[in-house]
Amino acid sequence: MNTQSLAKAFRRCAAVLGLLVAGGCGALLSPATPPPTIYSLAAAPGDSRTAAAQPRVPSDALPSLVINPPRAAAGFGGPQIIYVREPYRLEHFAHSEWVDTPARMLGPLIVAAIAGTGAFQAVVPAATGVVGSMRLDTEVLRLQQEFGGGPSRVRFTLRAYLLDSTTRRVVAWREFDETVVSDSDDPYGGVVAANRAVQAVMHGLANFCAEAAHNARN
Repeated sequence: MNTQSLAKAFRRCAAVLGLLVAGGCGALLSPATPPPTIYSLAAAPGDSRTAAAQPRVPSDALPSLVINPPRAAAGFGGPQIIYVREPYRLEHFAHSEWVDTPARMLGPLIVAAIAGTGAFQAVVPAATGVVGSMRLDTEVLRLQQEFGGGPSRVRFTLRAYLLDSTTRRVVAWREFDETVVSDSDDPYGGVVAANRAVQAVMHGLANFCAEAAHNARN
């Protein structure tokens, strides 16, 4: 075999070896995992609902309200979107998440909803350092998409305590529980239903705080 034939044979062997190596590496490397789809909780577009009108009171006579950061019950403190197929067993979607924890997303929604009632001189998050005459503590007890027995549905439960900041006495408390049927049995259907449930609870919470503040003044 002459030199030219040897060179051609060598090039063919090198090409075949390169293909084998590339194929072997490809088999060893797992496919890239796509990033999760991210969802949020938000106020309803154009939602201008407020609590029932109270008798007009000079603004400086109204209480101020400090909103403490919402807390979350065990199992609901992360960004995972939780679903339930059987009692007491919490699962979460592998490729869908909240953009933040539900508790942290609720903070601004609570402030905006209660401020819209006009029942308080000011409604501010605790992080501002303002000392208000009243304080609101909330806890997310559950936010989950439930499957079984028909279309899936989302259940949102929030517990709220309104306290007098000076005496630390509980002025009023209530547990809000809202269930909304999902339009589809998938994460997006659950997210839409979750937003509707949250908006309904925010409206109820705003009314509750406004009424409790009015009763505390009288």
